[in-house]
Amino acid sequence: MGRGISAGQGKTAGRGAKGQNKRSGGGKGPYFEGGQLPLVRRLPYIRGFTNRNRIEYQPVNVQDLTIFAADVKITPAILAEAGLVRPNRPVVILGSGDIDTAVHVQAHRVSASARSKIEAAGGSVEILPLKR
Repeated sequence: MGRGISAGQGKTAGRGAKGQNKRSGGGKGPYFEGGQLPLVRRLPYIRGFTNRNRIEYQPVNVQDLTIFAADVKITPAILAEAGLVRPNRPVVILGSGDIDTAVHVQAHRVSASARSKIEAAGGSVEILPLKR
């Protein structure tokens, strides 16, 4: 906005002389690159999005629990010591395979088929809270 000649922002109000950029709302949008194919169109088309809240569980099957003795409390730390998972990450127990020993499993998530197989063998399942 012009403030008069002595303020240094008079007449053209610092916008130069004539043209597109002189006018209100003038100028090219952020997409325009002088006729060159814009960056957004040069990049490959990527569908969808990445969920920042996704939880990456480490899977352990029921058949992998057969290496432990009966009546043992299996925690994520013990699974990490056995080399089945990486330490300090959430663990999910899945129902692939069979188990015949009674084990007490602590995990962050357990599938329905894994829970039924563990409890049918005389074991128990405890769900651990997730640390965020």
